[in-house]
Amino acid sequence: MTPEETRTRFATAPVARLATADSTGRPHIVPIVFAAEGDTIFTAVDGKPKRSARLKRLDNIATNQNVSVLSDEYTEDWSRLWWARADGIAEVLLRGSTRYEHGLDLLVDRYPQYQTERPGGPVISIRVYRWSGWVATA
Repeated sequence: MTPEETRTRFATAPVARLATADSTGRPHIVPIVFAAEGDTIFTAVDGKPKRSARLKRLDNIATNQNVSVLSDEYTEDWSRLWWARADGIAEVLLRGSTRYEHGLDLLVDRYPQYQTERPGGPVISIRVYRWSGWVATA
């Protein structure tokens, strides 16, 4: 797939997986909802129950901003399989900045669940520097 095809497939997926790593390189991966705009991906810490208020993904980004985000399509018909990956630099945005509000607006527009309960936690902005992907059939 071309980077443009990869970006398009990625942006239409309903969920993705965010992979971060700590300062020693130990990986951590979590499912996320997201909004993509060009070469930027936004995701937010929302109100769903978490094991802890101190999230590993946020700690990891504070020490290692390199992340990968993966979306994919799996079906029993293997001729329709694909995956799309975005490698980028993550930044945690705090409430009050223009980019924070813009990222939240994109997420609210994409997910009806957020229209009744707008996320209140930090927003993660990922500046993608590489799109890669694979599709079973052209």
